[in-house]
Amino acid sequence: MVSGKVTVKNPTGLHLRPAGTLCKQAMQFKSSITFHYGDGNTANAKSVLSVLGACVKCGDEIEMFCEGEDEEEALQFLVNSIRTGLGEEL
Repeated sequence: MVSGKVTVKNPTGLHLRPAGTLCKQAMQFKSSITFHYGDGNTANAKSVLSVLGACVKCGDEIEMFCEGEDEEEALQFLVNSIRTGLGEEL
């Protein structure tokens, strides 16, 4: 298992569009991908409802956890994607 912290920079946080992008990207990997937010809560990065339910806002720090055969690649790709705004203007 590998993990990495990243701060969400999207002005509106992880609303529907970036949440959908994150889930679509996470689904490309075989690894189990979750993230911790707030006071120890966990969300499944492959579930749009789980990501939306996390209510992650701009400036919130989340910790991504990847476990599986492509965990290193998944973590690097997803942390970079979140850092750069998941395809949205920052």
